[in-house]
Amino acid sequence: MSEGTAGTLVLSIQGGADNWSPQRWVERFNAVCQGRKVVLLPAQISNPDDVHYAAVWKPQPGVLAAFRNLRVIFNLGAGVDALMADPGLPKVPVVRVAVDDLTGRMTEYVVLHVLMHHRQQLSLRDNQSRKLWQPGAQWAAGAVTVGIMGLGTLGRDAAEALRRIGFRVVGWSNSAKAIDGVECFSGRNGLAPFLARTHILVCLLPLTLVTRHILDRRLFEQLARNSPLGGPVLINAGRGGLQVEADILSCLDDDTLLAATLDVFETEPLPAESPLWTHPRVVITPHNAADTDPDAISAYVAEQIARFEAGAPLQNVVDVTRGY
Repeated sequence: MSEGTAGTLVLSIQGGADNWSPQRWVERFNAVCQGRKVVLLPAQISNPDDVHYAAVWKPQPGVLAAFRNLRVIFNLGAGVDALMADPGLPKVPVVRVAVDDLTGRMTEYVVLHVLMHHRQQLSLRDNQSRKLWQPGAQWAAGAVTVGIMGLGTLGRDAAEALRRIGFRVVGWSNSAKAIDGVECFSGRNGLAPFLARTHILVCLLPLTLVTRHILDRRLFEQLARNSPLGGPVLINAGRGGLQVEADILSCLDDDTLLAATLDVFETEPLPAESPLWTHPRVVITPHNAADTDPDAISAYVAEQIARFEAGAPLQNVVDVTRGY
């Protein structure tokens, strides 16, 4: 690569929403990275040593190992577990996306589904299908406690939005956090008292060795039993590997859980034979809680590259030892 030529940016995009088509990513990065070569893998690259940056979503394991001069990897979504599972991942900084657009969309999703369960929409929809005019008792938001697992950028924003509506909010995270108006718990010793206060459980945790399958029967049985809703509700918009799906189903069937909203699954797309599809107290969404537009993400990546090349520190660098 000649002196003064910008290092190549490679893209590796697997899956995602319709608006995440690989060609759209190429167009957006070409628009914001003018003067920099942008290559969509698996296209051939004449000189792999020219590659300095990679922007990826669930890349094939080993695909980045060919680039000896790689400087930074940008993960195009909030979750980095797929990337961390690559044994050949180059030892360079990994930057996760943290844009207002993504945060806002996740907060929209959390508020939507908390309110849906709070306002008994599953029951009302069932009544509608049977042409029943049967309004039930409705309580104030302040009578319900929402517990948020994961108090990073997404969890904090969701907590603040729910508080503004009037819900009581508690939070739990691996390490100690402080949020105005939110009772925060942390670590192994803080989990039980957090669960004992929680009527609606919102999970926004990253997937790590510690958090895998944390959403199981043992955890659900520790949730508050005095909810005005009639039982605990689960909302998982984190990662599919956090939940034990057989436990969710059995806990719904024996009323350990009243209802669940699930945006993520162990296997995606969710197989057609999964009983979750037809369970009357499960709301399924196709991993679209926080689909962020490529416009916002590509601009963020371009800004981060410019900062890095100007000698400024990268922002939102993943701690690869913790996996988030």
